[in-house]
Amino acid sequence: MNIYVGNLSYEVTDEDLREAFEAFGHVESAKVIKDMYTNRSRGFGFVEMTDEAEAHSAIDGMNGKDMKGRSLKVNEARSRSGGFRGGRNRGGGRQGGGRSFGD
Repeated sequence: MNIYVGNLSYEVTDEDLREAFEAFGHVESAKVIKDMYTNRSRGFGFVEMTDEAEAHSAIDGMNGKDMKGRSLKVNEARSRSGGFRGGRNRGGGRQGGGRSFGD
């Protein structure tokens, strides 16, 4: 299960995240998301845990917990499909159903 961890302090590292969640079970991966230009934390990250029961326990145990002065927001990560990056028409063109100017 992929877990979203928000409201992270900018000082939290991947290893800090991993250590905090390992108290609840095996952590497959832990990643703080960083800005691609500045390499500074964007204030959120993801933790992947293979055991669903351990993941739910981690969500319950870590949500609202203080980490380096910030109260964490922890929940199951939503999939990207259909979300902000998925399938949006970003162009200015029409997609059928428009007015016809001929016979």
